[in-house]
Amino acid sequence: MFNIGFNLLVLTRLTAALVFGFGLGLERELTNKYAGLRTHILVCLGSCVFTILSIYAFPAAVPGSHGDPARISAQILTGIGFIGGGTVLRHGSSVFGLTTAATLWVAASIGMACGVGMLDIALVTTLFSVLVLVLIRLLEKNVLPTSSKNMQRLKITASCKEEHSEKIHDYIIENFDYMHEISKKYDEKTNLTKIVAIIDIKGKKQIQALYKGFQNLEGLEAISMQEYDE
Repeated sequence: MFNIGFNLLVLTRLTAALVFGFGLGLERELTNKYAGLRTHILVCLGSCVFTILSIYAFPAAVPGSHGDPARISAQILTGIGFIGGGTVLRHGSSVFGLTTAATLWVAASIGMACGVGMLDIALVTTLFSVLVLVLIRLLEKNVLPTSSKNMQRLKITASCKEEHSEKIHDYIIENFDYMHEISKKYDEKTNLTKIVAIIDIKGKKQIQALYKGFQNLEGLEAISMQEYDE
């Protein structure tokens, strides 16, 4: 039966879920994450719909029955686990997407809060979540410069003349604080010594500085740098 008051109530909750999902997804979209605007909006909106259905639809489906609204809502968390798992990627020794998976989990909770009419909780949670994502990122970059999230692991391969190999080897050791390993091997075919080092650096500017520093080394025939995966 059509009920104007009830439909306005549902529409308000769905609209709130859409807006809050947009706010959370916008931050992920601006930072070029795999799950962005559409994913977060749909997760938040879908959670809201399922919560509304669990409250109003199924208990009324069977006259005289007393349904359990929490049954469907509880399954939302299971479903979000599958979606969140799809955003987590492993690349070498690094794992990416955990934060995005967490924001999807929070988006589902915001949608559920909208579904039961707790719009104040949904609003505060959205604001807190966006603040955490933005402010903690700034904290990691500016206050915690040695955080592993600001580090990039590189493999440096330098080919040089044998008589200059010791000098270049020592240069690498002296100039890089975050070094994991370094090796030196003479190649009889090319009559060159190959030096391989695994280091951690911070940002692209340091990579540019590395190239400039190596260009000034005498006896260096070739240099290459690439992202290192264990």
